[in-house]
Amino acid sequence: MVEKLQNSFLYVTLETLAVAFIFAVGVLVAIVIITYIVDITQTQHAIRRNYPVIGHFRYLFEHVGEFFRQYFFAMDREELPFNRAQRSWAYRAAKNINNTVAFGSTRDLKSPGTVLFVNCPFPTLGKDAVDPSPITLGPYCKKPWTTSALFGISGMSYGAISRPAVLALSKGARKAGIWMNTGEGGLSPYHLEGGADIIFQIGTAKNGVRDLEGRLNDEKLNEMSSHEQVRMFEIKLSQGAKPGKGGILPGAKVTEEIARIRGIHVGEDAISPNRHPDINSNADLLDMIDHIRRVTGKPVGFKAVMGAYGWLDELFDEINKRGEESAPDFITVDSADGGTGAAPMPLIDDMGLPLREGLPLLVNKLIEYRLRSRIKVFASGKLVTPADVAWALCLGADFCVSARGFMFALGCIQALQCNKNTCPTGITTHNKKMQGGLVVAEKAERVANYAKNMVYEVGMIGHSCGVKEPREFRRHHARIVGQNSLSIPLNELHPLPELTDADKA
Repeated sequence: MVEKLQNSFLYVTLETLAVAFIFAVGVLVAIVIITYIVDITQTQHAIRRNYPVIGHFRYLFEHVGEFFRQYFFAMDREELPFNRAQRSWAYRAAKNINNTVAFGSTRDLKSPGTVLFVNCPFPTLGKDAVDPSPITLGPYCKKPWTTSALFGISGMSYGAISRPAVLALSKGARKAGIWMNTGEGGLSPYHLEGGADIIFQIGTAKNGVRDLEGRLNDEKLNEMSSHEQVRMFEIKLSQGAKPGKGGILPGAKVTEEIARIRGIHVGEDAISPNRHPDINSNADLLDMIDHIRRVTGKPVGFKAVMGAYGWLDELFDEINKRGEESAPDFITVDSADGGTGAAPMPLIDDMGLPLREGLPLLVNKLIEYRLRSRIKVFASGKLVTPADVAWALCLGADFCVSARGFMFALGCIQALQCNKNTCPTGITTHNKKMQGGLVVAEKAERVANYAKNMVYEVGMIGHSCGVKEPREFRRHHARIVGQNSLSIPLNELHPLPELTDADKA
């Protein structure tokens, strides 16, 4: 009896599986037929029209190709925008694990543009090394800011990045004793909750300090400056990845909370103007800096990509006519290869000067116009490893900032999905499920580790060069490989201006 029941059950199970299989095959055949009909009748895609059904695989392969290249085919040093070796250093630094490598360098030291630091025969002993020296910004302000930090978090807007990402960055920055920049999306509660020092960025849409028509609002400026954590204000003239283009936040990301923080309408695309409508000249720029400084009592500077010939000469000449108190307290020079959440490809690929040209240009002009001690310089653009930061300090930067480096610390895998709200690591998406993978407490530790290990290894490079602390770097401490595979000193490639005795006076 039992055996008959077992056989009966087996028969029914097999019959059910057979029916399910036939049904599944039928559905699959129906899908193929429908897809075939749709493909041969549509007129938008030639591949699908000529190769119905199988043509769809072309789009699948195109999508997954970037992931296969990243993990299986690309060499350690050949990926862009950041290769595997750069990302690996950032990941290990963030996890605070052994960052040594073995056998020999995988970097091509003959490639033009390669930076080589000049070792000293008598390196600085550990007992003689000192921490980075403090710098004061805003000597003419009611509330100047003094910091010894030399590496901070560049502008990333709440909205472009998620709530847990902002919170982890802020908490990590506080742990490491560094600052973070709000980006042009305004000041969120999560910036403040983490407890970090903050640079408030004023973009072309003036998010967070605007009325609904986009005009600067002094009452909101006062409100932002009332937060002790907000140390400075940065006017964003242009961004490295998209000079001449404002911020782009798709309407799908403009939630009620983000709209309230920014002072914009819910659900509408937030397209910032391509420049400040009320800044039409150098005189307007200096007037705006002076106005914000008087209203807030805090240091004010601006961020820009170097490009237009003669612009710095005209700006610095105007400052000297007005007096050095009219000068910006700092200038952030961004690189043409800087990062962004979304930008048109022609601007990402073809517009503006990279940092290797823009930084020495700015520093030399400041020296030429005797403004170097008055105006501090922040360097921005692909500064994700200690060698990158040390190189920028050699060229004259007072501070260095990074956005994508800290994104790697948060767990970014360079999936290139920042503009699609589909970030698999929860950093640049408002998908709650994806955000759940970003554990704030864990990632805050990694942010702090990344910043601390960055400063430690920049100092290590400095000690090998014979300096006691990173702000003692000078151009003669580094060389650049030329087209003939031989290197020349930075101070020969970018010589400092020769000032007359009258100029020095």
